[in-house]
Order: sequence, then structure tokens, then C-alpha cells
Amino acid sequence: MKKPIAAVFAAAAIAFAAAGPLNALKAPAVSAKEQEKYTDRASIPEQYKWKLEDMYKSKEAWEADVKKAEALSAELKKNYQGKLRRSALELKKALDAYSALSIKAGKAYIYAKLSFDAHQSSSQLQIIADRAEKMNAEIAANTSWFNPELVSIENSKIQRFLKEKGMAPYRYSILEAIRTKAHTLSSQEEELFAKLSPLSGTGSSFFEMLSKDVKLPRIKDVRGKEVLLTRSNYTHYMESKNRDVRKQAYEAYYRTLSTFQDSFAQSLAAQVKGHNINAEVRHYKSAAEASITSDNVPVKVYDQLIASVHKGLPLLHRYMELKKKLLGVDELHMYDMYTPIVKTDHTYIPYEKAKKIVLDGLAPMGKEYTDILKKAFSERWIDVYSTDDKASGAYQWGSYDTHPYVLLNYQGTKDDVSTIAHELGHAVHSYLSNRNQPYLNAGYATFTAETASTLNEALMWDSEYKQAKTKAEKLYLLNQRLEDFRTTLFRQTQFAEFEKQIHELDQKGESLNAETLKNVYGSLNQKYYGKAMVKDKEIPLEWARIPHFYNHNFYVYQYATSFAASAALSKQIEGQGAQAVQRVKNNFLSAGGSTDPVSILKAAGVDMSSSKPIDEAMQVFKETLDEMEKLISEK
Repeated sequence: MKKPIAAVFAAAAIAFAAAGPLNALKAPAVSAKEQEKYTDRASIPEQYKWKLEDMYKSKEAWEADVKKAEALSAELKKNYQGKLRRSALELKKALDAYSALSIKAGKAYIYAKLSFDAHQSSSQLQIIADRAEKMNAEIAANTSWFNPELVSIENSKIQRFLKEKGMAPYRYSILEAIRTKAHTLSSQEEELFAKLSPLSGTGSSFFEMLSKDVKLPRIKDVRGKEVLLTRSNYTHYMESKNRDVRKQAYEAYYRTLSTFQDSFAQSLAAQVKGHNINAEVRHYKSAAEASITSDNVPVKVYDQLIASVHKGLPLLHRYMELKKKLLGVDELHMYDMYTPIVKTDHTYIPYEKAKKIVLDGLAPMGKEYTDILKKAFSERWIDVYSTDDKASGAYQWGSYDTHPYVLLNYQGTKDDVSTIAHELGHAVHSYLSNRNQPYLNAGYATFTAETASTLNEALMWDSEYKQAKTKAEKLYLLNQRLEDFRTTLFRQTQFAEFEKQIHELDQKGESLNAETLKNVYGSLNQKYYGKAMVKDKEIPLEWARIPHFYNHNFYVYQYATSFAASAALSKQIEGQGAQAVQRVKNNFLSAGGSTDPVSILKAAGVDMSSSKPIDEAMQVFKETLDEMEKLISEK
């Protein structure tokens, strides 16, 4: 997760949400008709590009804020270091100064990153992005003393301070800092950690560079023409109806990866070792505890997710048997996973039509919600179309004192329409939280972030299924829903279990070489997909192409928990209407990080401290599977 400065408090992180698990790992489809109009950024009409002028009118205005943020961080250190314990007033003034610094630095940092992501071939924008990183490092060093000094204040004194006038906006953030007191190092050690922080991303950076440098071979497409296989078009070929094309792409991709498997293993092992060292130095029992509890989520939520999904694996195995039957194959291979088993409508969906589909599908959220969506569309919060030098995938990001921004790479598919709804779920979440919470309480955890986005996807699916008139339409939508469950609830839990196992192996002193990683991943893949799936020799190497393993430790489990939470909330909205919508908006979408994520979702109507939401999601999966099998059997 990107952060503009080193967050002193867990709640202080600037809200950023990457695309959901499908979009994060899935490259854009081959360009469609409307996309082909835009060969470069200059040719894209202004209404389809985000309006970064809402952040800064000029580069000079941005540079002035960068310098101001650096100066504010130096002033914070000069004026308040060693003084936080003096009085509630002194602490409040320091927190006010810290918030003002964070808001300014966050805005400057995010502007630089958004600018570069839209036009990555620009050397000038690369300079701006690098300048933002330099600012980030300087501020991190200047503020590294804050948290250790805060938590060194006696609890009795802190409790007295919290009762003083003006301290209410800072109450939860301070209590969060105290909660992690046992894991906070001395001021000098925290400063050293801040200076060493750039090294912590070395494994991740190496993975990114290696992935880009790996040159894939040519394969033959459905017409027998030789085409170059790339990371971007791989998913397109995996979705091909031609099984020979799928098999070629699959085997070529993994055959190439296998020649670099030791390098990928070293990169992943470095990340895992770094996580474990960090956990040990900060006195956590494990890297899992260090990562998961940083957001004030109990580790048991992670463990009971895996346990609950294990109980539901027979349902996934049953779905694999159905998939095998509908594909009409003697053997089911992993390269068969992404080809549609129901006839798919590939009609290009113009972006303007997609906007209407999203607005109609999210109408159950009420007028206030859809009015925000209309603002996003009309006021250019969204960067729509892809170019060769634009960042891939989709995400939402924004600073506290500006509206959110959404990056898309729209290609006109049904998945792309779903991605719009997903990212706007994040955007509305940020918009409402920023307007209802003070800065330190506005940033929300991924645990709740992905619930907001997948709730939109669930509502969109419900709307489409209600409107489906033909058997073909219903089968397509049912299969889509089953695939959502497979790729999110099951697949992300599989990823989470893989992370858990390899961190535990490293903690025991075992080598995470390529063979070890393949053995762990291959065994888990067979466990999750069951006897219907052939044990392909290639799939144990899939860990080498999953960015989340290298970028975010113990992160993907939240896709699965959020998917289950959003399934529960969408059923409540369908059954209770405006009452449930108001509860979701007031207690969840407007709550930011004002308390712990589990409590926020509980107030919205779903209790993630129990296994009930996961078990209920499994029941929905079963009902969907039952319905599809029933429709297939009908003549």
C-alpha cells in the first residue's frame, strides 16, 4: 500500500485501494474499437482524463507545497520533539501540526504519483515522482521520533490528556499508538528504521524489474498466425475458446518463468525474510501477527477464514466437476480455468453506456450515493482509457483535501464495467470518510476498503440477474458469480495460506528456494481444486507471477473476508432497503478509521469476528451452484 509519509498512527495512512483481486492480477484485454481511437494521451478527449488541476494548477504550486511540507516536518521536530508529555495543550498543538504536515505532504506525493502513472514515458514526470520520494524519505526521518515519544508517556497521564478540551478527534489514533506500544522501538531505532525503509522494497522492486525483463516467446493464435506472448495479452489467450491456444500460452509462459525461477525465489525469499525480521525486532510472534494486527484485526480472523474455506472446498470441487462437464473435456487443466463455460456476449460496451449501467445497478444505494457517482463522472475524477505508457490495472487514490481519483484501463468488456463499480466503491468510501472524519481518523484499513468495493459488485450482479430474461443470460450471470467466488473467496484464501506457510518455513530456518516454494504451492493448488483438476507440472510455479506476494504481505486474505462481508451486506440491502443503506453509509462508509475495522463492519451489520459471514457466503455459493445445475438440466 502506498503511503505519502511514514504513518505515525495506523489510521493516518492516506487511503489507497488497488483493484480487486481479479483486476490486480489480470491484464487489460486486447484493445476494442473505441480504444483504438486513442494512440497516445494527447488524442484522448479531456472528459476522459482525470482533472489533476483540482489538486494543483501548476508545477510551481506543487513544488511550493513540497518545500513547505519538508519545512513543516523540520519545524515539527524542532518545536515539539521532547515536549509531547508536557501538557494536553502541547500534545494537541503537536498533533495539529502533524496533521497539517501530513495533509500537505500527502497531497503533493499523490499528485506526483498520479501524474506519472498516467504518462510513464515522460522524463519530466519521472523527475517529479522521484522528487516526491525524496520528500517522503526526508519527512519520514523528521517524524520518526513522534510515535516513540508519544507511547513513552505514562498511561495515566495520557488518559488525563484525552479528557481535555479539543482532544476528542485524536482519541482513537492515540489509543491505537498505545495499543502497539510493545512493538514501538526507541526514537533512535525508529529513525534508523526510517532511513533503512527504502531497502525493504528491494525484493519487490527486483520482482517488478525481472518481470518486465522476462521476454516471452511467440505462439500461434486461433488463426495460426505467430504472435508475441506478453504479460498484457496472456490473460486474453487464456480466455480463448481454442484449447490449443490456451495450452500453448500457458506452457510457454511457465516454461519461460522456469528459467528464472531461482531469481524469483530469491526475490520472494528476501521479502519473506524481511517481514520476519521486522516482526522479530518489533517483538511480534510472527510476521502474520505484525501485519494483521497493525490494522487492529485479530489474527483469529485470518485463521478462521482458512478453516472455514477448507470446509467449503467440496463445493469448489463440485464446481470443478461441473466446469469439466460443460467444457466437454476428458481432463481438466489449469489452462481451462479462464475460458467461459457459458456462451459470452463479447459486444463492446461504450464507456457512456457503462456509466449508465453502473448508475442503474447501484440505485439501491440511494440518491445521495448515486449523486456522488454522477460527480465522479462529470467532474473528471476518472482517467478512463489506456495508452502504452499508462500504469496497468485499476485503482483509486486521493488526498484528504481533494476528491478521490480513479485510474482505469477501459476496454469495453463486462469485466471493465464491473471494475468501474468496484473502484467507485472505493472512491465513495474515501469521499464520505474524508468529509465526516478528522484527518487521522479518515484513512481506512484494507479490511473495510475491499468491502466497500465488492459491495458495489454484488449489487450490480443482483440488479443484472433480476433483469435477465433468457436462460442464456441467467446461465452467464450465474457462472460469473461462481467465478467471483472461485477467484476471490477461494483463490485469495489459497494465496493467504501459501503466505502463511512460507513465512512459517522461513521462521523455522528452512530455505525458501524454488523447489520448496513449488512444493508448497503445488500441494495447496491440488488441495483447493480437487481430483477433477490434473496436476499440471507448470502450476506449482504460479507464485512467481503473483505481484501481491512481493508487494503486500498478509494482504490478500482481506479480499476474501471483504467478499464475504459484502455478500452479507448486499442481502441486507435487498431485504431491508433504505434502513440497511443508511446503516452502511453512516456506520461504515463515513466511519473511515475512527475505530477498529471489525467494529465498523459490525455496526454496519456483519460480524467478522465470527466465522458466520464466511459460512453464509459458502451457502450463497452452494445456492448459486444449485441454481446453475438446475438451469442446465432444464430442457
